[in-house]
Amino acid sequence: MRTYYFDMQDGVPIRDLAGLQFRTNTDAIEHSKELARRFSHDHRLRDPIRSIVVLDTSGKEIHREPVHQDEREPKVAITFGKIG
Repeated sequence: MRTYYFDMQDGVPIRDLAGLQFRTNTDAIEHSKELARRFSHDHRLRDPIRSIVVLDTSGKEIHREPVHQDEREPKVAITFGKIG
């Protein structure tokens, strides 16, 4: 089992100092997706969390899971249609 850290980013990072143990990177990434889902529905948060950043023991970022999009960032939509 390896320790992974789940930092929250909302402009100023909130560091996870304890971490959690998972067998694989995939298991840790799945946990970040569940955290993001929970935080996306928590309207008690004064400042929305933009992403959960998964770090391995060495501090290397292995995944970034979006929670809330920054309202200042442009929204992008892609559509596919028949051309011609």
